[in-house]
Amino acid sequence: MFTGIIEEVGRVTGIAHENSNRRLTVAAARLNQELKKGDSIAVSGVCLTAVEITPQSFSADLAAETWKRTSFSRIRKDALVNLELPMRADGRFGGHIVQGHVDGTGKFLALDRIPGADDYWLRIEIPPELARYVIFKGSLCIEGISLTVAQIEGTKVTVAIIPHTVKMTNLKSLKPGDPVNLEVDVVAKYVEKMMMGESANSSLTVKRLVSEGF
Repeated sequence: MFTGIIEEVGRVTGIAHENSNRRLTVAAARLNQELKKGDSIAVSGVCLTAVEITPQSFSADLAAETWKRTSFSRIRKDALVNLELPMRADGRFGGHIVQGHVDGTGKFLALDRIPGADDYWLRIEIPPELARYVIFKGSLCIEGISLTVAQIEGTKVTVAIIPHTVKMTNLKSLKPGDPVNLEVDVVAKYVEKMMMGESANSSLTVKRLVSEGF
């Protein structure tokens, strides 16, 4: 499990392609020193398993489904990727619950400086089927980054980005039209399933969820 707080930006050094599978190799200066073979690491929001580790890089295998479902389809050599190791049992939640299970890809529209401020507006377009999970002031994981929704109009989502986040992530390297990995709040999906399972008694479901701390 992750929290969406990016610890390092890595650089893609190669993608080996064999049959329908690919092996992604990423250069990382710091987190790479903590990895062991078989460890999990989130790469731009995708939970991968390190299968080969050198002093300067790590490699992870990408199944055809991972390649198809994520933003890795745009990955090229020297592309920047956001990296995060799993949260420790005694760690803090700096962001929100992130599983590293990408729900789909959105489209990067723009990263614009807010007039008269140092902050930025990040604008993306999300798939219609994910829009119901995204709410004003709710959490949304974009490229592995835990972010808070500032505005949503249909499938257009706007997020306020501080300069630190721009500096410490791959957002500055994205171009309009690029796909971005999205993971919606897992709590929203569980609530939806519970509500659908007891649609005839939805008011009781809501009361139970509240009493259980949701």
